[in-house]
Amino acid sequence: MSVLESPTDTSFAAGLGELLPEALLKLLQGLEPDRPASVAGEDGGTGTVAGDEASEYGQLAPAPQGPRLGIGMDSCVIPLRHGGLSLIQTTDFFYPLVEDPYMMGRIACANVLSDLYAMGVTECDNMLMLLSVSQKMSDKERDKVMPLMMQGFRDAAEEGGTSVTGGQTVINPWIIIGGVATVVCQPNDFIMPDSAVPGDVLVLTKPLGTQVAVNAHQWLDMPEKWNKIKLVVSKEEVKQAYQEAMLNMATLNRTAAALMHTFNAHAATDITGFGILGHARNLALQQRSDVAFVIHNLPILAKMTAVSKACGNLFGLLQGTSSETSGGLLICLPREQAARFCAEMKSSRLGQGGGVGQDGGVGEGQQAWIIGIVEKGSRCARIIDKPRIIEVPPRGSVSWGQEGNNNNNKANSTGAPSPTERQSPALN
Repeated sequence: MSVLESPTDTSFAAGLGELLPEALLKLLQGLEPDRPASVAGEDGGTGTVAGDEASEYGQLAPAPQGPRLGIGMDSCVIPLRHGGLSLIQTTDFFYPLVEDPYMMGRIACANVLSDLYAMGVTECDNMLMLLSVSQKMSDKERDKVMPLMMQGFRDAAEEGGTSVTGGQTVINPWIIIGGVATVVCQPNDFIMPDSAVPGDVLVLTKPLGTQVAVNAHQWLDMPEKWNKIKLVVSKEEVKQAYQEAMLNMATLNRTAAALMHTFNAHAATDITGFGILGHARNLALQQRSDVAFVIHNLPILAKMTAVSKACGNLFGLLQGTSSETSGGLLICLPREQAARFCAEMKSSRLGQGGGVGQDGGVGEGQQAWIIGIVEKGSRCARIIDKPRIIEVPPRGSVSWGQEGNNNNNKANSTGAPSPTERQSPALN
């Protein structure tokens, strides 16, 4: 579950990935169940009890066996009492960040499902919708906007092979949309995010820069802010980046989840409110081996690097702390499998069912990039001092996909980065 999604107040958003993961995770520790105490039994052995409940009811039944994942990662994994099955569940919600209500609904649903996809789960048994209707809306606005938002959410759920069977609707000062996704899995249906090893590579399945693109688009109607960036980007380029960001956010990560099984992924997470560095750090902390994630390449929507720099790094884009919404999966893959994974992502056959096109239909294949390596370390993550920026042009352009292919072929053939890059100090 992402604790926070991309806010549009950029002064608040700057640096979220740097500060919030640790602070919020500390607050959430109160939700972790107490560890049962071990006490002496009548026969001299030990029994497992839990406070007053144990004294009243006697020794508790053994907890179901199986992988368990709690607070801090994308989804909870709870072993069930029946037949070695596990319940995997997630929830997420946020405020609208695009102008199209239908696309906002799709983005919200894709964002919720992405937490399951980060576990390698490709099927969802059920979804609930969480919807807040603003009390500031007129009847006409409400009756026009909210049904479109709900339709987008439902269509994305159906594209993901599931359905919305209920939820909760409230009246609130703000429009909020989100949901709950639930699935019951067998052990082979999901991939625990804890098995990265030195020698793996890091793959990212969507470009960064959605927060920058959304804000730049808002600034088209705000002369004071537009004046800060108009020398580095045209209005048409901002509109193209915004459209590309919207399509990327509405694209399901389902194809990537399926390919995680095909190519033996060792761990993954989705990139959302904490930025790529924040989520990379969180994933590194979950690993069983002593590893560190080192990011060398940053695929970024075209022109958004220049916009970010023109704003004085307000967003933290190059530092990896810029918030994303419904971002791609960050996947740890065996080095020998990574280039093939990226090629399969790009194929039109597997791209179907993963994205939404300009006309609302299925889009073409998705890009993916090899962006870094896994090395021996102390469960941390960093971006090298001067990462390579990969400008990702809008889909449909002549150069779309070429830069990613060149980068992945180079990474696959040359192996590890240069010694200079490897020696860059960690960003702790």
